[in-house]
Amino acid sequence: MTTRKPVTREAVVSTAVQMADEGGIGAVTMRKIAQQLGVEAMSLYHHVRNKDGILDVMVDHVFAEIEIPTQADWREALRVRTASARDALVRHPWALGLMDSRRSPGQQILRHHDAVIGVLRRAGFTIGGAAHAFSLLDSYLYGFVLQETTMPFDSTDAADTREVAESIQSGIDPADLPHLTEMTTAHVMAPGYSYADEFDLGLEVVLDGLERNRTRWE
Repeated sequence: MTTRKPVTREAVVSTAVQMADEGGIGAVTMRKIAQQLGVEAMSLYHHVRNKDGILDVMVDHVFAEIEIPTQADWREALRVRTASARDALVRHPWALGLMDSRRSPGQQILRHHDAVIGVLRRAGFTIGGAAHAFSLLDSYLYGFVLQETTMPFDSTDAADTREVAESIQSGIDPADLPHLTEMTTAHVMAPGYSYADEFDLGLEVVLDGLERNRTRWE
């Protein structure tokens, strides 16, 4: 007789996250999670209250993968944190629209937010300025990841990027679209170009802007 291992909260969460990674958030249902774990769906309610509860713990799981900023230099702390958040969202693109949507945020989310606010406050931002800065950082982060994960090529693969750019360029009349042609041929199709590299450039611009306004925002 085979003894079935008891289902844990961690098993429920990891199964749900894996399903979302493979098939998107729409693939996650209580019934499918239970099937994957070899149990009845009702047994899951010992660990999560409902579908919203599943989403809450899934998002908290993603936040647990993001590095908590601890560096003394505020710019480096936010640079590392934002890059880590980008990596987590690229691994789990389904989470992009859920990161700040939860009415019942978990401890990882709250801990993360408190740490980022603390970095900003210690850097001299007022509480209002910290709110402005946090919003700006995440607007850039989420916007970039949305572009990066929906483009028709692998943003880290120069060869794939070039192939798609060449295909698009083949249908363009340079006389009609001279500026787009210039950017495509002289920049995007240049050896070694990777769209992913744009992230660090843009983040530095955002951090420069925060530096200029660090003691001005109220």
